[in-house]
Amino acid sequence: MTLRFLGTTSDDGDCPTLYEVAGTDEILVQGERVTDPEHLVQLRDVKESETFVRVPRTLLTRYAPRTEAPELQPFASVSHLFREFRHTAWRLETQRGYASDRNSPRWKRWLDGEDITAEPANTWRQNVAEQTAAGKRFERVRLVDAPPTQGQRFLLASAPGNVAAGEDIRNLSRAEAEHLRLPDYDFWLFDSKVVVRFAFDEDGTTLGVYVTDDPAEVLAACQARDAAWHHALPTQEFARQVASTV
Repeated sequence: MTLRFLGTTSDDGDCPTLYEVAGTDEILVQGERVTDPEHLVQLRDVKESETFVRVPRTLLTRYAPRTEAPELQPFASVSHLFREFRHTAWRLETQRGYASDRNSPRWKRWLDGEDITAEPANTWRQNVAEQTAAGKRFERVRLVDAPPTQGQRFLLASAPGNVAAGEDIRNLSRAEAEHLRLPDYDFWLFDSKVVVRFAFDEDGTTLGVYVTDDPAEVLAACQARDAAWHHALPTQEFARQVASTV
């Protein structure tokens, strides 16, 4: 089972840290092993397979989930949020490629060397234009490897169409994201209140989403947004940097 990073109070990236065990309601805690004999002798009902770690209280108050684990649901179940949010819709994209991109008609045209930036508005871009015209913000930060994967190069090529519709799309190197301890999963954050976290299979196909307003989850998403947005570069500037290294 995979682990999902929840948060850490360590500045050096060693410990302590909380993880969610994917597909369960269990939390994995990383911390300093308890070795003090006086403490160990006071522990109750200890099984031979158990061990114990110490973590700061602030780690639990900041990042431990306060509600039950959300259930996986279809992405279509949250489509209304993209029209009904009041202020901001913010996305972190961490995947190295998305099946939805590879299955789109634009993918083959891009592979054939066609310009895919000036295509007619689709339903997504029309909604972005309507919401941003009303004063709302659509924003994304996309993680990019060095060198960029094929899927990431496609997104760099297609981003100007979304930017023209009103999205503010920025890019951040994966190395910088890892240094910042950003999450390694995709999510949308609506109005700093609701987190929609994606689940993908190994091919980048969306399996569904987990929706939560758990305060700890929302706080972690807000902190990730603020750190990523501060360091990320606008699409055109990042694309120029990538082109200069090719």
